[in-house]
Amino acid sequence: MNQLIAVALGGSLGSVLRFLVSTGTYQWLGRGFPYGTLAVNVIGSFLIGLLAEALILQRIAFALEYRAGILVGIMGGFTTFSSFSLETIYLIEQGSFAKAALNILISIAACLLAVWLGLLSGRSLFLYSGGAIQWPGGLFPYALVIVNAIGAFLIGIVATILLQKASLSMEYRAAIMIVIVGLYLTLSGLYLILYMIEHGYSFENHLNLMLGIFAGNGLISILVLWTGLWVGRQI
Repeated sequence: MNQLIAVALGGSLGSVLRFLVSTGTYQWLGRGFPYGTLAVNVIGSFLIGLLAEALILQRIAFALEYRAGILVGIMGGFTTFSSFSLETIYLIEQGSFAKAALNILISIAACLLAVWLGLLSGRSLFLYSGGAIQWPGGLFPYALVIVNAIGAFLIGIVATILLQKASLSMEYRAAIMIVIVGLYLTLSGLYLILYMIEHGYSFENHLNLMLGIFAGNGLISILVLWTGLWVGRQI
């Protein structure tokens, strides 16, 4: 896949996710402060730190197109420094100097902290055995499974908050959740399969192992996603 196409596809997905998270946050907390932009920037900062450690700094043999699509496309489309700048200027023009200063302080400090926590989390995951347990004829990339679980947890929380605030019928809510969960489980499972293929495993010789890891990742992600849904309902 061409890198430009990967970035374009990732950017469109990241922009949609940013809109959903930002809108849901504003519906939840109100518009008295730029909560939505702050939320997507902090969440995006943590994820880009975590994914940068997993995809680049750990030198995982992952195609450049996919790295660009995830880090530049999805994360670049999801985070929004320009919106932060515009909202800060609006606060200054409205005379809300304290809120403008608070927005600058929290955004910079929280995003830097989130990136550091993401990098720290990624390094701790890959500290031992390169993030995978290996044995003769087999491999289990536990670090990537944990990264997928973190993503599932965040999706569960965000999706619950958004769907609770959105004026949609139960049928539409169920359909949206099915699409989101199905898409995430499929993409995260394929990500693990690609990782194994790039480390010398093949469908011909390791089909059962690949299917087992795919299914295990799905079960873990569903459990963690359900936990995120429960936490979201408590907020």
